[in-house]
Amino acid sequence: MARVTKTVVRRLDLPERYHFSRTLRSLLVASHDPCGELAGDDFRLSARTPEGPGSLYFRRAGAELTATTHGPGADWLAERADAIAGLRDDLGDFPGLAAAHPVVARLARTFSGVRFPATGLLFPRLIQAVLEQKVTGIEAHRAWRALVKHFGEPAPGPGGLLLPPEPDAVAATPYWVFHPFGVEQRRTQALLRGALQAARLQRCADSAEATRRLVAIPGIGPWTAAEVVRTTYGDADAVSVGDFHIPNTVAWALAGEPRGTDARMLELLEPFTGHRGRVCDLLAAGGLMAPKFGPRMPIRSFARY
Repeated sequence: MARVTKTVVRRLDLPERYHFSRTLRSLLVASHDPCGELAGDDFRLSARTPEGPGSLYFRRAGAELTATTHGPGADWLAERADAIAGLRDDLGDFPGLAAAHPVVARLARTFSGVRFPATGLLFPRLIQAVLEQKVTGIEAHRAWRALVKHFGEPAPGPGGLLLPPEPDAVAATPYWVFHPFGVEQRRTQALLRGALQAARLQRCADSAEATRRLVAIPGIGPWTAAEVVRTTYGDADAVSVGDFHIPNTVAWALAGEPRGTDARMLELLEPFTGHRGRVCDLLAAGGLMAPKFGPRMPIRSFARY
């Protein structure tokens, strides 16, 4: 007898100029993500919710967004569908703050339809952020795909998605298993520690509490914590301190300085407090980059070492 999968449908009204793809793209790794897909007006995402595994399907039609969820986690995903779509992101005083700088004002108008998603699901984003530490995006995304396929379980519903790794399974895996995925011992140990704390982290009430608990875990610093809370809680103020590129981008875009430190970046972003991460995202979306003087970071494969 075929197993019946629960399905829930919810319809959401979209704000004027809402940007579907730019808002949801941040929830997926580039090229190919076994846990999600974005194509035109369609978006799919698998999830391990507090109520069980599930999958979410968004279909945009004009000013309406239809959210269809499947599996034991269907109710949880349906209830959070508006947050995942970024519809709980309140710009608040940002338009007024943005007007104070011509570059930010221009980008805020151009990308006014982009919102910060808030998935409410911390551990998958923690895995991705740890994998992105001190390596190129290509290396990190390759490791994510390999890791998901290793632990892979089919997500409920159509679409052929895989579920993100389950924390207990990751915590129980010896570090050398991750080596063929291109993940060295240092990042693997951070993953294992995060997996052991996953349940506690998931219960954090807000971005501030999650940040405090994340940075208390060895191998997880302010950069990783900011990358996690930005999409888990939709924290528009989270700044990735310690990033290789962002301080230079901020210094160049806001002050015309080709190089910047973390301290200088935070100084320049201070007038946008509450939306500092939003400003950083706008600069990236606008393609503003500081002049490049040095060699690119090489793409490596730790699996060969």
